[in-house]
Amino acid sequence: MINYITYLILGIIQGITEPLPISSSGHIYLFKNLFNTNMFNSLNFEIISNFGSFIAIFIIFWPDIKKLLISFFTFIFKKEKRKENSNNFKYCLYIIVSTIPVGITGLLLKDKLESLYSLKGLALAFLLTAISLFIVKNIKGDKDDNDITFKDAIIIGLFQMITIIPGISRSGTVLVACLLCNLKREAALKYTFMLYFPVSVATILLGAKDLASTNELSALIGPYLLGMFAAMIVTYISYKWLSKLVKNGKLWKFSIYCLLLSIFIFIYFN
Repeated sequence: MINYITYLILGIIQGITEPLPISSSGHIYLFKNLFNTNMFNSLNFEIISNFGSFIAIFIIFWPDIKKLLISFFTFIFKKEKRKENSNNFKYCLYIIVSTIPVGITGLLLKDKLESLYSLKGLALAFLLTAISLFIVKNIKGDKDDNDITFKDAIIIGLFQMITIIPGISRSGTVLVACLLCNLKREAALKYTFMLYFPVSVATILLGAKDLASTNELSALIGPYLLGMFAAMIVTYISYKWLSKLVKNGKLWKFSIYCLLLSIFIFIYFN
């Protein structure tokens, strides 16, 4: 029973922090050090809970994903329909362009990521996130989905590249980059989570091999599945909350949270 409770709690934590601009990995590392327990050390569950979050966000954005994929392949294979699908085709290409920097960085540093973790670094990462979110709090932008340019895609991709640093929120950093590129809040939120999918799919595929070769999975399949469903449900709710806050220009609330968290880490672990 304790395993079910443990992984239910972990799934809820994953679900709350994954879509929000506050770094889910940073929170997991913080909890590890706060409670000094092995309950946060399961890499296998991290993969499974991330998959739960992936399913939730996939469900939310399925209409957009379906539309983009149909337009992308229609543009390629049906010359007579290229004009009407050109905007969505370019949007897909920009997603690829924005993903390349973080993909290269992840491959180069994948064996060194664990060594990058430190509490002082985590506090600085939360502080940087707080400042970034505060800077863009009043930016509304005037660009829609079809107004994104190749330059915007590169800039956003370079911003996403730094999210490899532990404690730097991927969603928060990309959202900030989109707003700085003058995207409307709704368009910025959409592009942020369109970029979530390539990174998440790569992470899941890389972790699937390790997951399949472990004995831990069969022993904890029940608690793991409970945690995964908890992550999925809470991620869905958490994203809906984030969406409302972003559209209403309330990112400053996360800025204050990250600032207070940074101060807490500096004081508590000093």
